[in-house]
Amino acid sequence: MRLRETDGLWGIFARHRGRLLLCALLVWLTMLAGVGLLSLSGGFLVATALAAGLAADFNFFSPSAGVRGLTMARIGSRYAEKLVGHDATLRIARDLRVWFFRRALPLAPARLGARRIGDLLARLMSDIAEVDGLVVRALAPLAALMAIGVAGIAAAAWIYLPAAGLLTALALAIGVLVPWQVARGAREREAARASQRMALRTLAFEGLEGAADLAALDATAAWIHRVEAAADAVGEGDRRRRRRLIAGQWLHGACGAAGLVGMLWLTLAASARGVLAPEMAAALVFMTLALLEVWAGAGLAWQALAAGRVAAQRLDEVVEVAPGVVDPAAPVAVPARGELRFEQVVFAWPGAQRPVLDGLDLVVRPGERIAIGGDSGGGKSTLAALVLRLFDPQGGAVRYGGVPLAAFAQADWHRQVAWMPQNAPVFAGSVAENLRIGCPEADDAALWRVLAQLRLEAWAREREGLETWVGENGATLSAGQARRLALGRALLREAPLLVLDEPTDGLDVDTADALLVDLAAALEGRSLLMITHGVVPDGVVHVAYRMLDGRLEVG
Repeated sequence: MRLRETDGLWGIFARHRGRLLLCALLVWLTMLAGVGLLSLSGGFLVATALAAGLAADFNFFSPSAGVRGLTMARIGSRYAEKLVGHDATLRIARDLRVWFFRRALPLAPARLGARRIGDLLARLMSDIAEVDGLVVRALAPLAALMAIGVAGIAAAAWIYLPAAGLLTALALAIGVLVPWQVARGAREREAARASQRMALRTLAFEGLEGAADLAALDATAAWIHRVEAAADAVGEGDRRRRRRLIAGQWLHGACGAAGLVGMLWLTLAASARGVLAPEMAAALVFMTLALLEVWAGAGLAWQALAAGRVAAQRLDEVVEVAPGVVDPAAPVAVPARGELRFEQVVFAWPGAQRPVLDGLDLVVRPGERIAIGGDSGGGKSTLAALVLRLFDPQGGAVRYGGVPLAAFAQADWHRQVAWMPQNAPVFAGSVAENLRIGCPEADDAALWRVLAQLRLEAWAREREGLETWVGENGATLSAGQARRLALGRALLREAPLLVLDEPTDGLDVDTADALLVDLAAALEGRSLLMITHGVVPDGVVHVAYRMLDGRLEVG
């Protein structure tokens, strides 16, 4: 990850730096209380045993009060650490998803169209989940582990300087060897793991989406075999990851065992020489044991750091792509009404041998309804994409009210256009929720008016009105009802220009003709540019064109 502007990944973490710093402090306090508790308890037990054996005076209350105080401090800091850490993680997860959508949506469909939906889902779910806990799972624990090591060495130096030297050597061994074992090649492994998970999500998603087609082609078993193979690859990658972590823990255990034996020998020898009090010797041994326990979490933290860095890079690969079009530095106001004009427009897709549109001319006057037909791949949908300014032409110009579309801010221009794509989705939700996607501020009266225009009013009133549930992908609707509901979203915008791409796709002839006739009546003076393969009934449009060799011909 690299430091970027305030709307980048680090900007999101910086926005919550107070909570993150508090979380790191609480992690350190929890570790400190745990190490102090075990050290004090060990020394206290030894001192108590020696005092009992010698019938000597012994201050029992101060150490026991310290044990109780450290116990309560550890419980309190642990609870507060989880509370603050989860709160910060959830807030960052929320902001990361908003950030990802805000940066990725302007890239659709021009820059995101080449990516598989399963890939985008993997980045939206798995990668953001890796990044949102980066500080809490990796950076805060690693910082706390370093801080607790420094505090432990300082305490050992105050008690017995050679013990501090041994702890320093042990900390360096664990701080270098274990991270090297765990993190060696971690970026490559985590990148491969992310790729395998993406492949599995993609296959599962596409299999569910195309379940009917797979069943019809008797290809379900073969697809399931591919999913199982992808799942096996993910499982094997996770097993290799765990084996690497186990090897790191084994190395940590070997270093810890050697260090603990060394500390025991060092403190016993010092105690035998009368250089170190027995209870302080016990405290040093138990402190070493406590430090080894907290340092055992270093491997997981290093793995989380590597996974988070790879995930952040994968998110960058999406959102750092330059958009297909950009807003002008000084945008011009969009006229309230005007004619849409294509002037000798030339457009070719990247890498194409010849242009899709080649010197195309077209005028759509205010209130005029135009249909454009032609063979698949002839450039009809490309023309609609230029109207929406998803792309800019390589030659010629597209103007509205005499002003090039490139002179408008995209948001301002899009408010002038109502758009219905060929595969307009119906979302799981109510009728009202689906319609208000087109105009969130529309009141109930406006919704009923659109339903009446599209002959859905009686159907809705027979059920639960505007709250009628339409199901996932409009499961409770017929094909014609789903297309009418999607068209209602476009009509509700009351934009002066309506652009429809195959509005009758998948409908029988009678249903399609009825929909188009109702559409013409509902436009109420608005302009219409309709891409269609079908025959348009009389009276629906004023002019019908046919796309041929990148140009338009009447007929």
